[in-house]
Amino acid sequence: MATPDFILKLRAKIGHETLWIPGARAVVFDDAGRVLLGQRADNGQWGLITGILEPGEEPATGMLREVLEETGVVAAAERLVSVDAVGPTTYPNGDVCHFLTLVFRCRYVSGEARVNDDESLAVGWFGPEEFPALMPGHLESIERAAQPDGAAHFRG
Repeated sequence: MATPDFILKLRAKIGHETLWIPGARAVVFDDAGRVLLGQRADNGQWGLITGILEPGEEPATGMLREVLEETGVVAAAERLVSVDAVGPTTYPNGDVCHFLTLVFRCRYVSGEARVNDDESLAVGWFGPEEFPALMPGHLESIERAAQPDGAAHFRG
């Protein structure tokens, strides 16, 4: 499901006005150091697996849920990479959102990477030299997640 029910209910009340939405982004590494990427169905762009957190959902749990739902891959969260304000994003229907995005470094546990829902056109593992053009900020997230020091990054 692309848009959670709670967002649809809010949109019915406020129309296209700006929403501040909690989201998560997963940088999933396999044992070979490759990164799990998906090509989005809504805009055709490649990027990390992302999702909107449900009300009351723990961020790491919600992010791992999104990875499984979208790719069929079971992952484990290792650490917080960064907390970023992303947006504004204006969708084709006129909806405007700003996202509070928590980026997590994750490791592959099991599963075969595949298109697992209608949110992706393609899914796969890519080494750094194989990355397609990525959505803004996604390469930066990968580079931060690959850093060995483990320090979370905060803008400002």
